[in-house]
Amino acid sequence: MSEPIRITDIRAAMAERTFPTVTVWNRVEGRPRTTEFGRALRAEVRDALWQLTRQWQFGEFRGEDAGSPVTAQYHLNTTRPTRFRAGDAPPADLPGDPLEAVVERRPVPFTVGADPVSLDLRLILGRRWLKMIHRSLRDEFTEHYAIKPPDPAAAADTAIVSDPQTWAGVAAVAGRAMDGYLLYRHLKAGGRPYDGMHVPHGHKDELDEAAPLFVAWFEGLITQPGGPAAWDPQRLEHRFALGAPTADGERVLTAEEYPGGRLDWHAFSIDTDAPPLGAADPSVRASVTRTVLPGPVGYSGMPHPRFWAFEDGRTNFGAITPDTTDLARLLFCEFALVFSNDWFLLPCDLPAGTLAALKGLAVTDVFGQRFWITPAGSGADDDWQRWSMFNLTIAGTAPVTADTGVFLPASVPKTAEGPPLEEVVLIRDENANMVWGVERTVPIVLGEGRRGAETAAETLAHRRRLLPPVTPPEPAAVIAYEAMNTVPENWIPFIPVHLPGDNREIQLQRAALPRVLPGGPVPPEKVRPRTSLLRDGLDVTPQHAYFVHEEEVPRAGTRVVLAFNRTRGQDGRPVVWLSAHRTTGRGEGSSGLAFDRIADTPPAP
Repeated sequence: MSEPIRITDIRAAMAERTFPTVTVWNRVEGRPRTTEFGRALRAEVRDALWQLTRQWQFGEFRGEDAGSPVTAQYHLNTTRPTRFRAGDAPPADLPGDPLEAVVERRPVPFTVGADPVSLDLRLILGRRWLKMIHRSLRDEFTEHYAIKPPDPAAAADTAIVSDPQTWAGVAAVAGRAMDGYLLYRHLKAGGRPYDGMHVPHGHKDELDEAAPLFVAWFEGLITQPGGPAAWDPQRLEHRFALGAPTADGERVLTAEEYPGGRLDWHAFSIDTDAPPLGAADPSVRASVTRTVLPGPVGYSGMPHPRFWAFEDGRTNFGAITPDTTDLARLLFCEFALVFSNDWFLLPCDLPAGTLAALKGLAVTDVFGQRFWITPAGSGADDDWQRWSMFNLTIAGTAPVTADTGVFLPASVPKTAEGPPLEEVVLIRDENANMVWGVERTVPIVLGEGRRGAETAAETLAHRRRLLPPVTPPEPAAVIAYEAMNTVPENWIPFIPVHLPGDNREIQLQRAALPRVLPGGPVPPEKVRPRTSLLRDGLDVTPQHAYFVHEEEVPRAGTRVVLAFNRTRGQDGRPVVWLSAHRTTGRGEGSSGLAFDRIADTPPAP
């Protein structure tokens, strides 16, 4: 058996943290020497002399340096992020909106492929513009930027006429209302509001003054990114970085795996290898020195500091069943059952969006002694004896000094999330050996979401109605060979492929199934996604290849929801943005896709 470790100088060992396990003295407790421990728990008192002897044995007559803190004074340096970088885009100044809105905001889609969407926003924009101009010009703008009625015989209007409710809604406003998005797009391209129209010269100055107000009103109504968005379609999460000026240069805080929703400090890391973002404003840096009164930490059922006192039994610590690998629960049990009154709380109020670095804490006890306490976790970042909580990890590769700063992101306490406009679930299909992107909710023309299975079935039925009737030939046998069956059109396939020039790494590439219809075009057209989440690159280049990292789709699946969010900033101003939020799926699925089948032939008419 190995010799136990002997500590010759306990004060030096604790000061240098040579042995992290030796930190405090354990509390004196009854230890039974028999199989029954009821008598030991009673702590029986025989007589006064015996109790005095026990008090002497426990050291209650021996004075020790155990004074309670009276005041505490801490010093910390603070700064604030001033620069923002979305993904790999060039950095820019950090806006004053809530951080979730800055990171998650995406462009509002007014078209998905060739299909128009967001009719509600188009009408809101048109109504706003008609209120801003003279009454005599309203008919002219309504006619010039009119909403066209759909053609039931045109394949381009399938998204409108395949759904009776959508068809009725578009037909009700066609020719009667103004499409304000067409005007907004024209103004953003540098045009004037009266281009191509017969407007009296006396009203042109009025329209020129109203145009920038109209654009500013819509951009203030729904915040949208001025450049590239932080959403990474290959990782199905947001990637961004913040830059904060410090005394020794700049701190770059990176968030590589933010799924959306609630943004907190644990989403960030300090990247020492990242290029600087240009945060050099010294006005956001400050030094804070405060004197506070420590308050004891208490809770229901807390152990009493004296041995012959009974604790409150309202907390059942016996119901806690920690495991040897459950470190968080073990730490909680150690705090709740051992440390008793050794913990104190010091208030520290900091503004939202502050990156604070504590330099030290001076504590004065009841005996008038002052102690200087350094931050926990100081030293080399790769030191195995270093331990800390609520600190930012360092993502760089070079050995550096550990950062003991605390980041309070300028996030919002609560966000109201609207109904989903798009909902996509990526699931694994082991039978077909592929991944499917199931579009559970797709955007429709009216500006709301609708079930993807119903939309796909209605679209397929309308395409069949547009084709001329085809009389099937008489079956030559009661059974027939079928090369492949079909799956619903809201199931988008992702097939595993090797990366170009790599024979080991595999990613999931978006594919397309053919839409085979009797009498349809040859070769058949491909089924394209109807959600912007799965249409990455298709609206720019029809042959654009879209890859998703294989590890982003576990066996449980991945669910991504696109919806509007609303909150209020620190100044009380409402902020609305469109964002994608990723959560865990509900397991695997099966599309029913099969090849080389024997199917029954339909009976002859």
